[in-house]
Amino acid sequence: MALAPSPAEIVAARASLADRDPALARADAQTPPFEWRLRPGGFEGLFRMIVEQQVSVVAAAAIWRRVVEGLDGDISPEAVLGREVDTLRSFGLSGQKARYGHEIARAHVEGAIDFDHLERLSDQEAVARLTAIKGVGRWTAETFLMFCEGRTDVFPAGDIALQEAMRWADGATLRPREKDAYARAEAWRPHRSVAAHLFWGWYGAVKRGEVALESPAA
Repeated sequence: MALAPSPAEIVAARASLADRDPALARADAQTPPFEWRLRPGGFEGLFRMIVEQQVSVVAAAAIWRRVVEGLDGDISPEAVLGREVDTLRSFGLSGQKARYGHEIARAHVEGAIDFDHLERLSDQEAVARLTAIKGVGRWTAETFLMFCEGRTDVFPAGDIALQEAMRWADGATLRPREKDAYARAEAWRPHRSVAAHLFWGWYGAVKRGEVALESPAA
């Protein structure tokens, strides 16, 4: 079972990031303590991420409940492959998500990926193995490794909220492009996942009106 970084480890990583990068120091000063958002991993974790994408939080929870009920509580590759696409659609999935569910399950059953031992792979190898599955993009792979495996040095640079928070931190006019965001995040190794959580926390606090976004010092 994946383990999330402890509160003390998160605090230490934040302090290290703030010491090394003024942009992170600004975000750190305006963001309260946060806990790691660890989710169930393995096949279930990835399948659920696909199911919940591009719908509201409320809708995602409702659809997932129907999926669990429809599979009789057995969220396994074999159970998903044992249902036709139309059956999965009857649980509330789109046709595309139902087909992606089959693709993920088939990859595990046929040995293209081993969700039970994915932790044996490096971050780069795991992303490559995950994105080889039809329907799994790089953002999904990276957030899966962060949230479902507790990996601490992954940065999903394609995330719009992260890019916007990076723009604020650097006092830039435009959001960084994905490749530029990846390059910028290199300075935050080996705590890139903590940097991502920090930016998400900051972004959320600003959007909720809890933090006033101020211009960086000249």
